[in-house]
Amino acid sequence: MQAANYALEELNKETTIGEVGMEKSREVRRIDMSDFERRKTEIADELWAASTESGFFQLINHGLPQDKIDAAFEMSERFFGLPHDVKAKYPMLKGTNWGWEYMAQVRPSTGTADRKESYQITVPHMEKLWPTDEEIKGFKALMLEFEKMNWALATKVLSCFAFKMGFDDGFFTVRHDPSSPQYQSTLRLLHYLPMENCKPEDFDLWRAGAHTDYDCLTLLHQKSGQGGLQVCPGKEFDTHEWTSVEPLPGVITCNIGDMLMRWSDDELQSTLHRVRMPKLGEYQGPRYSIAFFAQANADAIVQGPKKMYDPISARDYLLQRIAANFAKKL
Repeated sequence: MQAANYALEELNKETTIGEVGMEKSREVRRIDMSDFERRKTEIADELWAASTESGFFQLINHGLPQDKIDAAFEMSERFFGLPHDVKAKYPMLKGTNWGWEYMAQVRPSTGTADRKESYQITVPHMEKLWPTDEEIKGFKALMLEFEKMNWALATKVLSCFAFKMGFDDGFFTVRHDPSSPQYQSTLRLLHYLPMENCKPEDFDLWRAGAHTDYDCLTLLHQKSGQGGLQVCPGKEFDTHEWTSVEPLPGVITCNIGDMLMRWSDDELQSTLHRVRMPKLGEYQGPRYSIAFFAQANADAIVQGPKKMYDPISARDYLLQRIAANFAKKL
């Protein structure tokens, strides 16, 4: 594949990371979010250390009830179990970041479509995109509640970064305001396709090709027994050595995105990650995950305290990343 030339430095970097690479065992930092208000300075120090060194960490005692996470996964499976023509009534249209897509995401790193489908919820833009109660009863109400819970946790984490960057604690909260029509944060339901009727060459592809996220912060929920996620920490980008991250109950996996890396003048490290195909002898059924992407409101201006990068609106930043990742639409 001939590398494309992109306006954003982050995308040009991503075109260089499509090979298999090597695997390496690394410690995965776990950060305890309990007693947040009293321990906020301590938690902020731990988050900053993890995010300036690798950009990758996990949260425990985070306050999201497991029964709510389980219910969101159950609803997600029901949505993806709908007939193709029903899901196609709720499409992600060109240049948008909401609705349903099927194998439409083509990573700059690989040039091939990820082996998955997704349904993305960006609250101000969901008119006519919610499945009906006849199709899935209670889907909209539960997903709105779950989106709100993830937003609250994400803004807690972002308030710690604001504090460490010398901004007021509410700096990122205001710029991720869900009451604004400019709100861009997204809850993404993901279904990686099962390895049914696959040819040997299909296993050489990727469930999700190597990439960095284009948001500020990602919160990822995984289902136990459905592995495949691998990460390469930010400061070790050039090594292309990958660490598997097994899904565990009660643990939310997080990574810094390129938007926040840029906002921090590259102090915080966005993290390469991918989802590999299962190996022989591993579980080969469907894989489900749910990600919350904290993406600054469209009218927010992204520029760090040191002004290392020219200012860019979060709208323009996100549009450039979407355009590079979705080469086709339904």
